[in-house]
Amino acid sequence: MRPFTRLPRWTHRTAGSALAVLLTVAPARAAGPTTSTTTAPTGKASPPSSTRLPHDGLGTSGTSPFGWVDDATLLGPGAVDVTVSGASWQGTAASEVEAPIVGGAIGVVPRFQLSVRAPYVMSDAATGVTGGWGTTYLSGKIGLLQGDTLKFSVAPTLQVVSPQALSLLTAERRAQFGLPVSVEADQGVAHIFASGGYFSGGVAFAGGGVGVTISSRVAVSASLSHAWSNTAVNGILPTRTDVSGGASLALSSHFAVFGSVSRTIATSDVNSAGTTVAAGVSIFASPTPSRP
Repeated sequence: MRPFTRLPRWTHRTAGSALAVLLTVAPARAAGPTTSTTTAPTGKASPPSSTRLPHDGLGTSGTSPFGWVDDATLLGPGAVDVTVSGASWQGTAASEVEAPIVGGAIGVVPRFQLSVRAPYVMSDAATGVTGGWGTTYLSGKIGLLQGDTLKFSVAPTLQVVSPQALSLLTAERRAQFGLPVSVEADQGVAHIFASGGYFSGGVAFAGGGVGVTISSRVAVSASLSHAWSNTAVNGILPTRTDVSGGASLALSSHFAVFGSVSRTIATSDVNSAGTTVAAGVSIFASPTPSRP
């Protein structure tokens, strides 16, 4: 039996999902030539849809499909988790709204699930944001270790880059591939999780966060994140760091609502510095109550 016996695990992952995309602490870069990451154009922030770096407070954990930082838990065979959400970003003299953000995951066999996440960027003539589907993720998550207190998983992922972000790539390929890895430790009402990985096209990430079950219906999470690219854009290596917090409320065993707030720190306007507020609903169904 898992430690989270009162609050359904999918709901706890929804709270982590409301911020896990942003749960990261960057490791040191490999030795080599450096490029300044602090000099950036001033006056107006670039919208999140124009960069490949993770940018919103939604993620992961089986609920919202792919997360840049994820826990290592998987859905059981036949279990389905679907989320519909929206996110509003506000930066320097700029803003952007993603709605709907559609996510889904399904447990295929023990220790293996498939997931997808597709955000729609709303057009805004005033800020110059072009509407359309943003960067989409298709992922297969494999549980290499699924113990009661310690878990480890890998998630081979296909990233379909949005047209807005495609111009930043040195190779004009919309399809990019990555291999995130996740580890999780559960203890009582809390669980700690961390992830790291690398995507083709030069995007890397690493980090972790913590989630706590407050009651039979409420779970909260907090996180720190960092992601970067080794491909310079206008002479600058893109980097992004966020802190965030979120919560979920289970209205029933199959339905939950969640929300989060995230804020960039030590991030330039060119890398979408600003604040993101997100909210959504999660619907869960499972043929059996058994764990994966």
